[in-house]
Amino acid sequence: MTFTTRTGRPGDVEAILSFLPRLADYPLPRHRTPDMFWSSDAKLLERWASGDAAALQTTIVRVGVDHEDQAVAAAIVTMNDDHFSGESNGHLEVVVVSEAADGQGLGRTLISEMEAEAAARGAKTLSLHVIGNNTRARYVYEQLGYDEEMIRAVKHLGVATVES
Repeated sequence: MTFTTRTGRPGDVEAILSFLPRLADYPLPRHRTPDMFWSSDAKLLERWASGDAAALQTTIVRVGVDHEDQAVAAAIVTMNDDHFSGESNGHLEVVVVSEAADGQGLGRTLISEMEAEAAARGAKTLSLHVIGNNTRARYVYEQLGYDEEMIRAVKHLGVATVES
């Protein structure tokens, strides 16, 4: 099957929400539930689709679509200032591909397009967060030239730890 990409539209939200849970499709860190990895992205997407002025100004949505123009992949970038340099930055909030379109290169294509769009909007960098256990995504990002700059450590306070 052949897929193409285009700018996201509010009508794409329902389809994107259906495959957004794939963002937690790998061994999750302890004390985390799957919805923690996509629920805030769903809220951002819904704010954008509703016409929220702040979301419209800072959020970029691109989708991969099938031959019927149905969204089968999505990438969301928010524009902000880089944590270290203070320069304009795009932050890749989401890149997710539905099971039906997995392995077709849509994720890489969407990332490339988001890099170009963020640069066109003045971004000097594109950042992202990735969980250490998500080895598939980390491999893709490394292949695309992303450097892992930070490690975030978390200790859950007042919560019994699970012994392995």
